[in-house]
Amino acid sequence: MSGAGLTRERTLLLFPALLLLALVVAVPILRVVQLGFHRVELDGGIALHWAGLEPYARLWQDGRWWGALRNTAVFTGASVALELVLGVAVALLLHERFRGRGLARALVMVPWALPTAIMALAWAWIFNDAFGVLNDLLGRLGLVRGPVAWLGGPGTAMLALVVADVWKTTPFVALIVLAGLQGIPEPVLEAARVDGLSAAQRFRRVLLPLLGPSLLVAVAFRAVQAYGAFDLPYVMTGGGPGGATETVSLYAYRNYFRYLDFGYGSAVAVQGALLAALLAAALMGLAGRRGRVRA
Repeated sequence: MSGAGLTRERTLLLFPALLLLALVVAVPILRVVQLGFHRVELDGGIALHWAGLEPYARLWQDGRWWGALRNTAVFTGASVALELVLGVAVALLLHERFRGRGLARALVMVPWALPTAIMALAWAWIFNDAFGVLNDLLGRLGLVRGPVAWLGGPGTAMLALVVADVWKTTPFVALIVLAGLQGIPEPVLEAARVDGLSAAQRFRRVLLPLLGPSLLVAVAFRAVQAYGAFDLPYVMTGGGPGGATETVSLYAYRNYFRYLDFGYGSAVAVQGALLAALLAAALMGLAGRRGRVRA
């Protein structure tokens, strides 16, 4: 089959998915554009006035938006960094040959398979100051003198969100890194052993460079997912205390459904989506360059 025929065949196979994606993306965009119009009464009739840029001008002067953006950046940075370190460690462990490795791999994926809302509710009870398991355990160990309101302080509430997110999504990072490990030829590692490199040296000089593209892909996926976090803070803290854990997605939701400010809620959502897209594009571009260098 010629190259042109093969390209047409691939396009036809992808057309239903592309059509569905276009509808999913285009309908919300058209809705946002519609919300940018305001009905204005003029002499002799009613006209539509485009005010689409006004919510964006208001957005960058909104202290609460900046606070939500800062909270989102802190949550994303802390979660992804911890998940990357723990995910690599778990992947290295699961890559070794040992009895029951298949079962261990299956069990590790359980947190990732759980619905986020249910998992968030469970962690909210764990961090509960009066009935939580964490305070009871720390008290029995003598590490705290009294109940700690983990979800009642700005710093500890954000810490609780990060811990819950790391527990759930570290298996996802481990799965991607494990796939990268299995793609490394065994003769490469054997040559490093013959050259006398220690385990730490093999990891730093051989494994990490070869795992670069996989790590960047994992970071890209997790950064975008963490940036758009909604259900976890909504269930665990509701954005509190005092907006300390309010994310961009949660702020957009509140403007839409609580304050019924549809135009401004759209601006918050669109601006957040654009920032997430820029972050994803930068990370995926970096992953692509690393992949070409490796090839």
